Amino acid sequence: MISRLGSLSGNIVQFCRFLRLKGFSVSTEEESAALKALQYIDYTRSNDFLLALKVSLCRSKKQLDAFDELFTNYWKELEKAVDAKIKDEKTNKKPAPSPEQQFKSLTSWLHGNRNDDTEEMAAYSRHENLSTKDFSAVPEDEMEELVQSVKALSKQLAAKANRRYEPSKGQHLPDLRQTLRKNLRRGGELLEIVYRKPKKNRVKLVILCDVSRSMELYSAFLVQFMYAFQQVFSRVETFVFSTSLKRITSLLKENNFRDAMQMLGLHSSGWSGGTRIGECLEEFSIEFGNKLLDRKTIVIILSDGWDTGNPDMLQRNMENIHARAAKVIWLNPLAGYDAYQPKVAGMQAALPFIDVFAPVHNLESLRKLGSLMW
Repeated sequence: MISRLGSLSGNIVQFCRFLRLKGFSVSTEEESAALKALQYIDYTRSNDFLLALKVSLCRSKKQLDAFDELFTNYWKELEKAVDAKIKDEKTNKKPAPSPEQQFKSLTSWLHGNRNDDTEEMAAYSRHENLSTKDFSAVPEDEMEELVQSVKALSKQLAAKANRRYEPSKGQHLPDLRQTLRKNLRRGGELLEIVYRKPKKNRVKLVILCDVSRSMELYSAFLVQFMYAFQQVFSRVETFVFSTSLKRITSLLKENNFRDAMQMLGLHSSGWSGGTRIGECLEEFSIEFGNKLLDRKTIVIILSDGWDTGNPDMLQRNMENIHARAAKVIWLNPLAGYDAYQPKVAGMQAALPFIDVFAPVHNLESLRKLGSLMW
């Protein structure tokens, strides 16, 4: 039974991946809910199994309408697909790719060059959780799913930021949690109703993303995150930088992310070049600081801190931004490694003026960003 349940759990995770590729916004929370549902149903009954997954994974009428057909197609073909994979692995064993081959394939995918002759990637394990996998280690065949997951996660975080509430003395929306807590002393009878109302969210976000060569395998996902976030949260200004600074707020309002990325590539000659963080932050402070920075602004910098410019200039401008903003958050993909220490000159210059220093190397680290911001 344990072996059978483990196999079924793995297949459910795979089914969630399948749905994401079909346009469903299935996050790890929905995956977890679907797996927990197995404890409360007889999953040997096909209809109960279908309904449990449907309730856990669908978030709109459009998804509900499409779910039954996708469910049938996936589970009908699953056994045949698994058997074919096992047979193929036995007859076509190939050596593991070198790090150079893997890097080449990943960067090729990031720049939109999908080759029909797909290069071999690292061995795939169906039980490995995509949410904890480093962005730079994701095989090419999982890239599309990861992009969909990043998009879904960013929209969830933005929606959560827009749905904040505060207590209300008037009769607005009932606050069930506070109502139950207040009436506990009365034996649970709801004699007093506590109300809440939408909180006026005047917080503004300024996001600056490093797109230099050392950040290449991360910046594509981070720009995708910023793109999806901006579709839901309007009070955000977005910039990319390497050797120069580029405001991309208007570009990320394009309906199609690929088009926005293509336009960004045409306008940003510094993409995948060197990094002069201090100079870029000074350019930001001079051109946009007076308009964007105040005590209601949260500044998020996405960078590994590798700076080829002047550390004193970086320190001076970080001090200026920190003094004018409500909070400065620095997200570094290298901070996800246990042995990492921020010893490079750029990070040393910036650290005294950072309120939150955290990793941004996988989906799980992006998910924690919500608690860091608000």
